[in-house]
Amino acid sequence: MLTTDITDFRKDIKSYLDKVSKDSETLIINRGKNSGIVVISLEEYNSLMATNHELSSRKNEMRLDSAIEKLSSEKSFAKGLIED
Repeated sequence: MLTTDITDFRKDIKSYLDKVSKDSETLIINRGKNSGIVVISLEEYNSLMATNHELSSRKNEMRLDSAIEKLSSEKSFAKGLIED
């Protein structure tokens, strides 16, 4: 995780955004007492939104928890793809 203030961010904006984009870094720009901005890559944002959507209903959450439990307890199995 990177942190900077607004002045340094302005001076080197390209470098900071390259690190966020290319290195999947999270950037926090401090803007004063208890105030700041978080910058993340589009890929990370999309991942967070997908996770949020999957956990948005209790039914989805229970289904995912069940799948994780099966994997953890080795009660799952692999199945090959049908090839033509």
